[in-house]
Amino acid sequence: MKNNTFKKTRVATSMALLLGTTSIFSVQAQEAEAVADESMEVIQVKGIRGSLMRSQDLKRNSSGVVDAISAEELGKFPDTNLAEALQRITGVTISRANGEGSQITVRGFGPEFNLITLNGRQMPGTGFTRSYDLQNLSSEGVKTLELQKTARAENPSGGLGATVNILTMRPMDNPGQQFSVSAKGIMDTSNEEGSDITPEVAGVFTNTFADDMFGIGLSVSHQERDFRQQSASIQGWVQVPDADLPELDPSMVVDNRSVITDAAFFPKDLNFGFADVQRERTNAQVTFQFRPTDNFTATVDYTASDAVTGTNSFGWGIWNNFGPNINAYELDENGTALYADIAGDDGSATASRNTTEVNARSLGVNLEWQITDDWEVSVDYHDSYNQIDNGKDKGLGGSGQVILGSDKLISKVYDYREGDIPSYYINWNNGTNELMPSEIDSNFSQFTRNQGRSDIEQLQIDSTWYNSVFDSIPLVKVDFGYARTEQSLGATDAWGGLRGGPGFSPSYTEIFPDSMFTRHDTGDFLDAFSGGGDALNPNYFYTYSFDEAITRQLAYLTADVTGDSNVYSIDPFFNAPTVNFVEEITDSVYVQTEWDFDIGDFYVQVNAGVRYEETEVPSSAQVRVPTQVNWVAPSEWITEYQSELILQDFTGEYDILLPMFDIKVDVTEDVVARFSWGKSITRAPIGLLQGGRSFSGSPKIGARTASEGNTSLKPYESQNLDLSLEWYYSEDSYASVGLFRKKVSEYIETTGGDQTFEGLRDIYQGPRWNEAVAALQADGVQATDSAIFQYFQDNGYANAEGVIEPNADDPLITWRVTKPRNLPDSRTVDGIELAVQHTFGDTGFGVGVNGTLVDGDVTYDPYILESGQNPLVGIGDSANFQVFYEKEALSVKVTYAWRAGYLQGMGQAQGSADVPPTQADSFGQWDFSVNYDFNDHFTVFVEGVNVNNETERGYGRFQEQFLYARQYGPRYTLGARYTF
Repeated sequence: MKNNTFKKTRVATSMALLLGTTSIFSVQAQEAEAVADESMEVIQVKGIRGSLMRSQDLKRNSSGVVDAISAEELGKFPDTNLAEALQRITGVTISRANGEGSQITVRGFGPEFNLITLNGRQMPGTGFTRSYDLQNLSSEGVKTLELQKTARAENPSGGLGATVNILTMRPMDNPGQQFSVSAKGIMDTSNEEGSDITPEVAGVFTNTFADDMFGIGLSVSHQERDFRQQSASIQGWVQVPDADLPELDPSMVVDNRSVITDAAFFPKDLNFGFADVQRERTNAQVTFQFRPTDNFTATVDYTASDAVTGTNSFGWGIWNNFGPNINAYELDENGTALYADIAGDDGSATASRNTTEVNARSLGVNLEWQITDDWEVSVDYHDSYNQIDNGKDKGLGGSGQVILGSDKLISKVYDYREGDIPSYYINWNNGTNELMPSEIDSNFSQFTRNQGRSDIEQLQIDSTWYNSVFDSIPLVKVDFGYARTEQSLGATDAWGGLRGGPGFSPSYTEIFPDSMFTRHDTGDFLDAFSGGGDALNPNYFYTYSFDEAITRQLAYLTADVTGDSNVYSIDPFFNAPTVNFVEEITDSVYVQTEWDFDIGDFYVQVNAGVRYEETEVPSSAQVRVPTQVNWVAPSEWITEYQSELILQDFTGEYDILLPMFDIKVDVTEDVVARFSWGKSITRAPIGLLQGGRSFSGSPKIGARTASEGNTSLKPYESQNLDLSLEWYYSEDSYASVGLFRKKVSEYIETTGGDQTFEGLRDIYQGPRWNEAVAALQADGVQATDSAIFQYFQDNGYANAEGVIEPNADDPLITWRVTKPRNLPDSRTVDGIELAVQHTFGDTGFGVGVNGTLVDGDVTYDPYILESGQNPLVGIGDSANFQVFYEKEALSVKVTYAWRAGYLQGMGQAQGSADVPPTQADSFGQWDFSVNYDFNDHFTVFVEGVNVNNETERGYGRFQEQFLYARQYGPRYTLGARYTF
């Protein structure tokens, strides 16, 4: 097995040499030309209004199109979550995880198109992705969030949509001692199993010493949150051609197709469930600063975050296969099944457990030296990583799933003809619509173990020369620099296969006593949706202990277990993991100039520059080689692999030139006009760069898939054009309108093709399969997959363990193999941004409203049934509203964030091979906060999140192709803050 170590030699060595030269930084400080009058009164505006003023000043004085959010005061950011704070910015919308803001979409470009930096440093993404998860970073210690929407040569590349820079507090930014502590109690109204009130504590401390020569800063926060998510879900919709629809009695078919007429769409399953989640997040940052002279500052900072999320979930539902299994159906005009009666397969209840830890670390060193009045140099180095591991459950060692239920049924009925969510019922063989506990046995259990780590080591050298020599030209300054970024990502993926069966067998009912199951009704389940609660069908479900179910299965399968229902080990069940490793090494240089001059009565500022980058992408993969696919249960197929992993190596490379040009004109004293043109990139999703081919471990009929990476993928490239007009009619009020266009090329398409591989043979539609179909039909039996599987068992086609293996005369399996590639054409996104921020004199009232309208030739067309569409994920309109009152001791803020429906991604977990979409419905959420200052030091506050109990809903090609509905409930916080 190859050991991959991150190569730090070039960057680390360069940094060591630079640090070694700091002895020359003993330049004497020059005396100040003027001394400020110590008796001069300084008025600092705090609170909401002060934050708005600081953000407005930054927006007005910046080059290009920039927006920002500033801390209202020490330790008090406007929102408890950085993603939720960013959604207040024009053009920014967020995606949510567990009811919290998680990642951002800017101007219709999703999380993977936006670069997150911490104090100007590129941060590693979470998991096998470039997208940084903002819910894992506390807002404590954050001073400002800056969002750069236009290209800048000086910025690290990667933010095609935007670059978000998180600026943390540094002690020398505000000399002297500053100290703030806060404590909160969080009440999540959805909680059922955890604590009704969970704590959050935080503290921020900064101080300077020895005449401000030394500074230290520390921010710490710890949050715990317990809640429940209720949901309904369908894993995917399967496109069934007309040729595969069974010939049924006309009375059993209602066919309203008028738009799509040559195919029908059926749901692969329907599940209801809830997840009890316990989450703990701890963040800390320590900063040291040293300023021996007025023209040299050294800063060392260390940032750490740990987030552990434990989930116990339970679900119940049905599983479907099609073709001869279909008994009756009703299709709408687009061919979507609104009603379907389907034989075969099963109805099951699933208990799942998962504990995932995400931890991130970043060590940074920054040296700033003003060599002369005309020269500045900055050297910045950081070494950061982000690591995720789902194996933190001490008993499980991975993520586990136990599925119990029964296949003793006549048929299952899916119905979505009314209400917000679909329903189902099962015609059990016992003559009722309800399964009895004594009839429940084991389908299967499966376990996974996934680990991933992303590392970034980066050295940036920046220099600025101010023009005091050439008075005849309007050149103000020249910025130039060099950067080297080494990013690596390694991941392992182990799968425990199917255990505890698989497949239903009467013998398994003996190991699950009736007392193990508890019956519940659905009275308060999904009651925010029409058709939920008591109206849900089925209106009951059974729960059981995850630990007891695993222990009983292991006791049945092996003798090497204890009798304790909470003590077990599943480690022997894990297969040898697939190992992937990708590196990305980028060297870049840039030059950027600023020019100031007057044209008539207009003051004009021009910025022009270019950035050049060279990137190399080596990748290695230790892959599992499949040997055969077995049929282990009516609806379950398992891929077997060679015991040894195969090592494969790949390499790709590219270079790119990124020019930019900004013009800012002061049309009047209060009006600013801007024009920006530039080129930006977003590198390919790092998961697509990994080499090797991966086969599905559970290749069900219609889902025989394999995927390949491509280290030669080029980044997305965008030519950007921005025009904006801003009116600053008071120190804390403005109005703006902006137009933008992004023309994106080198679009990445994941295409699929059918392939066969020697030795991998398919039981499906082989000689024995066709024999079974013919025999069943001759006996007048419906040839469902369950009936065919039983025929194989009855006729001796299974091995001693009841598993059906392929024969030499079976046909080769046709796999749908997907591989990403760059497209030659380009796509265009156009948009308009509108924003107003207004305070009503000295009344204390203020309001902020902004909206973004986005359109382009990058939208998804649901009427194209073939694969190959490459729409832009995340594109959609958005709007934000804020009203506040702040006067004397009281401040009140109410906010509303709205996002139109949008495309979340291409592909569904159990969808057709044509890569159908996942789309989100529109979402609007109300939040509020109330603060009361008892004095200059002590504040109490109450906050409400999602007080309107907004729900989430998603669908496939059409809204009738339901995919998910989620309900969280409101969340309230009561707390206090003390500032010393």
